[in-house]
Amino acid sequence: MSFLKIASAHKAYKTPEGGLIHALDDVSLDVRNNEFLTLLGPSGCGKTTLLKCIAGFEDIDSGEISFEEQSLKGVPAHRRPFNTVFQSYALFPHLSIANNVGYGLDVTGVAKGERNKRVEEALELVGLAGFGSREPKQLSGGQQQRVALARSLVLKPRVLLLDEPLSALDRKMRENMQIELKNLQHSVGITFVFVTHDQEEALAMSDRIAVVANGKVQQLAAPTEIYDEPANEFVANFVGTSNIFSGKVVAKDGALLTIETANQRQVLATSDRFGRGDHVELVLRPEHLKLAPSGNGIPESCIDGTVEASVFVGSDLHLHVDVGKGRTAIVHHRHNRGDDGERIEAGTSVKLYYSPNAAHLIKAIGR
Repeated sequence: MSFLKIASAHKAYKTPEGGLIHALDDVSLDVRNNEFLTLLGPSGCGKTTLLKCIAGFEDIDSGEISFEEQSLKGVPAHRRPFNTVFQSYALFPHLSIANNVGYGLDVTGVAKGERNKRVEEALELVGLAGFGSREPKQLSGGQQQRVALARSLVLKPRVLLLDEPLSALDRKMRENMQIELKNLQHSVGITFVFVTHDQEEALAMSDRIAVVANGKVQQLAAPTEIYDEPANEFVANFVGTSNIFSGKVVAKDGALLTIETANQRQVLATSDRFGRGDHVELVLRPEHLKLAPSGNGIPESCIDGTVEASVFVGSDLHLHVDVGKGRTAIVHHRHNRGDDGERIEAGTSVKLYYSPNAAHLIKAIGR
């Protein structure tokens, strides 16, 4: 039995100029029970609209949203077994933390004894046991976010919808809250649908990621698959950094392909999906490109280039390498303190190599 299902959902908005923006364009998605699913995409891609439609704050123009095979059409937000945590904490400043958390229970008429018990349990769950008598202004941003989570969890929703809830936190607090949220999701055993534009956040927290752009789901997969095997050029560029070489397969030897590109006569990749004559995009992550040692024994899959810039970021040097025809490749070269090797500066000629197994191929658009 399906859990939460979105089938062929469409949603459009009129613009002031009289046009239409297709926020959701034939979106289909199956959300599993007890999973952490992230909707990832740039601003305006449709991910928050989808979350609002699931929650019941917006209606889709066509298509279907169902929960445990029961249609949610016409079911108002307060009757759906979901709860939402917003980007703004929206805490009542005049209420104590305990009363903020228990507000939804008060509205639904839960008996006082049961209400107090559930509030205490929810605060303990988010690591705020003993904070019930404080006011929101006496808490840090991260603590206020936990109160917002406790207020949603105390109602025992089947699905928790989270709309960029960590965006107001500083980097260190965000990283801590990512770990806490993931652990919390495992401990409570309910489904989280999480909206973010932060790719690192999505990769760190999710069981699966739905990458969204232009109102469409571009790819739905586990984080490792999204990163290692992007479905198209948008996913490859949005999730992490990619070096993409366009070319045509000119030879095939078993699974080993030789690809002719505009930048290099030949590059290599392995794939069972493509054959001679196919137009492809070869995707290499910066960490897959290595600096070839000088002298003999240079690997066959090698690209000549000249360093344009060398950016020190602590653990790595980010090298921008001109590989010809106006194409720049990004290389992450490991920095080791006390390394006596030759310094890599702008103007240095280098040879880049990679394992053909590391290259990922996608079909060239329109070819």
